[in-house]
Amino acid sequence: MAGRGKALGSGAAKKATSRSSKAGLQFPVGRIARFLKTGKYAERVGAGAPVYLSAVLEYLAAEVLELAGNAARDNKKTRIVPRHIQLAVRNDEELSRLLGQVTIANGGVLPNIHNTLLPKRVSKGPVDDE
Repeated sequence: MAGRGKALGSGAAKKATSRSSKAGLQFPVGRIARFLKTGKYAERVGAGAPVYLSAVLEYLAAEVLELAGNAARDNKKTRIVPRHIQLAVRNDEELSRLLGQVTIANGGVLPNIHNTLLPKRVSKGPVDDE
């Protein structure tokens, strides 16, 4: 039987490779596939759906983490806290729209003072020196 590959039972078993590593992702494709199936979002779940969803979730997480890390560095901190996530999300137009109805616990609010509450600027007229 030439050209048929290795005979059954001979040789080492093939090393298992996760679907996440095949797709080059950090997020768990298998776990997301399980959640899609048990969540009853549809009767059947295609093979590409959990890979795509994992990639989207990983991208969103990376985006938020990068912006939150920048906010932490701006505040001279080395640890990201909910305040930094809040500042990152609310200062980014697209993320702010995506998470518009979301409350981040211990996030606080953006620093903002309405213009009408600011003190009036006194304009100086011509100065008469006698």
